[in-house]
This record gives sequence, structure tokens and C-alpha cells, in this order.
Amino acid sequence: MNKEPVSRELFDEVMVPNYAPGSIIPVRGEGSRIWDQEGREFVDLQGGIAVTCLGHSHPGLVGALQDQAEKIWHLSNVMTNEPALRLAKTLCDHTFAERVFFANSGGEANEAAFKLARRYAWEHFGPEKNEIISFKNAFHGRTLFTVSVGGQPKYLEGFEPAPGGIHHADFNDLESVKKLISKEKTCAIVVEPIQGEGGVMPGDPEFLKGLRQLCDENDALLVFDEVQSGVGRTGHFYAYQMYGVVPDILSSAKGLGGGFPVAAMLTTAKVAASLGVGTHGSTYGGNALACAVAQKVVDTVSQPDILKGVKARSERLRKGMMDIGERYGVFSEVRGAGLLLGCVLTEKWQGKAKDFLNAGLDEGVMVLVAGANVVRLAPSLIIPESDIDDALERFDAAVKKLTS
Repeated sequence: MNKEPVSRELFDEVMVPNYAPGSIIPVRGEGSRIWDQEGREFVDLQGGIAVTCLGHSHPGLVGALQDQAEKIWHLSNVMTNEPALRLAKTLCDHTFAERVFFANSGGEANEAAFKLARRYAWEHFGPEKNEIISFKNAFHGRTLFTVSVGGQPKYLEGFEPAPGGIHHADFNDLESVKKLISKEKTCAIVVEPIQGEGGVMPGDPEFLKGLRQLCDENDALLVFDEVQSGVGRTGHFYAYQMYGVVPDILSSAKGLGGGFPVAAMLTTAKVAASLGVGTHGSTYGGNALACAVAQKVVDTVSQPDILKGVKARSERLRKGMMDIGERYGVFSEVRGAGLLLGCVLTEKWQGKAKDFLNAGLDEGVMVLVAGANVVRLAPSLIIPESDIDDALERFDAAVKKLTS
């Protein structure tokens, strides 16, 4: 095997240019620390974009992967497997769900959710009831269907014609939904309880409760996209539990595997019945390796002390970023929930979120952006408090240089 060092320039030679990765190449991680090819150390507040929920090289996840790797890797869905069945049962025990469909990514989980919503309406009410209401600035994936349901036209540009029957209302504006909904045509309302890519924008509790009521009144299904907000990210196992609003379908991915690709669509038995044999599928969905790792993630994250710890870490990180914002006049607010936080840039710094990301890297701390005006933080749910303090110190130095 060729083990020669590789450079960032190789990316431009061999990869499709749809990404623009930074100049460093991480090669090792432990907990909330990452080291690059040159041995430089970084505090990781990116979390693989809310994926590595238990940090890097977590011994429990490594053990689960190694143990399953010595048994069986893959079977396809011609047969089921023990890890998939155990994980499905655990997810049902921890949520409203009675049935689970496994996939590989958030986009696939949402694709399944949207197809199920249409299929359910088709079976119960007829083919005319097929319209989906989503929201501007939403993000649901990169398949043609999910990017069409998403409310960011830039991701659809050049890929039209898009699937029809999709309408976009204004997030946190119930009246805009009422103008679009129809008992005859609307099959589902799709919403992120906290918009992630759209700027870490939390849904108002009354707005989400209003969506639930509108769905009930119009025989429509309520679909929660919890790809980013789920699996302990908010300090609740899923964000819907924080809001007290129960959806009919929920999509989960990112943190579900702690870094191993796995996703799930959760729903009720009544709704699930519309995806009968042969109506949908996924070659790798329910893969034994993935489900074994996800089982360990769920068993760990669902512990009350872990979820309680998320809230404490959130307050520490939020306060630290607010202090930095006030000190240098860069943030107007820090919003979000748990360890999904968005630091909103002041008017003077609008459009320059990427500058903060790059400045952070120079000082040894990794942050994210959510659009051009928000610095996003999504670290490990068990990041040590000392690492939070270290990250804040490094980010303070970065912002000081950037603003001086």
C-alpha cells in the first residue's frame, strides 16, 4: 500500500471540485483534539459538523467497531441482522417511534421521509394530496428531491427541473404556512426544529406547536428533520422532546454514528405501513458495522448525565463566545441550543464568517460557519471543560488579531 505523504494540492488533481477544503490535512484525533500532518494541535469545535458527538477515537466506539468487524460486516437487506434489530428497538424505546428505516446519510433519511409522506397520502387520500410545505433557508440534503424541499435556491441552481409540488413558507411565521396549506393537496410539512445550515435558527415553540395543529387539521404529516439537532445535540435525545411537539416522521443521521456513516428514519406503525415490501430500499442501510457503532453511540448519549452535561457545556461555551463578541464588537447574539450554537456577526462584520474560521485555524481552534454571517459551533457532547476554556482562549486571540 502507498503510504507516502499527500499534499493539499493532490485534492485539486484527483477530486471533483465541489469542495474547497482548507490547507491543513488532519491525520489523528483524540477526544476534542486533532493533529495535522505537521503535528500542529487543534481544539475541535467543528465536530465533523455535528457528527463526532463523542469526539475522536472514543474507546467505546472503537471497541464496538472492532468487535463487530470480527463477526460480520454486511448482509444486504435480503436478510436482517442482530445489530440493526437491537438499534431499531433502542431508538423506538427512546422516542415516539414504533418503526425504523435505516440508511447511510441525512439526505437518504430525508429522501425516505419525503417519499413515505407522499406514499401515505396517496394510499389514504388519493394522488392529488401530494404537496409538501417546507421553509426558506432550510437544508435537507443534496439529492434532487431533498435539495428541492430545502429552501436555498443556490443549491438547486443548474440542476433543474426540480420535482414539483413543493412550497416554501417563512420559518417561524405560522401565517405564511396557513396561506399555503390545503386539506385537499398538502401531504406534509417538513421542518428543522433548529435550522442548521440556515444560520442555527431555533424554531419558536409556538410556531412548532402551530405546525402540529395545522397538520392535524389538514390530514397532513409533520416531518422533523433532526439530522443536525438529534442524538443529544440540544441536551435532549432529540430536539422534539425539548419542544414537546411530536412529529409523525423524524430523520436522524450525523451524530447517530459518531463518525461512522449511518442514518435512520423514525415513524409510527400506522405511517410506516405505507412503505410495504419493494417500495423503498438501501443497499447499505442497516449495515451491521454501522448499527453496532450507532448502538454504542445511542447507549452512551442517552445517559442522563451525558445529556445534563451538554447543557452545562453549552452555557460555558455560550458565555465565553458572548464575552468575546462584546469585547471585540463582533457578535450580536449567540443563539441555538445545547452544543449547536450560532454566533451572529454584527453589521460591521456581515459576510465575513469564513474569516473567523480561518483566523481560528491560525490559532489552533476549529470552528464552522453557517452561511456568511454566522460562526457555528458543534463540538463533541463530552468535550472537557478545560478544552472549552482552551478553545475560547485561542479563539479570543484569533479575533483579537482579526479585529486589530
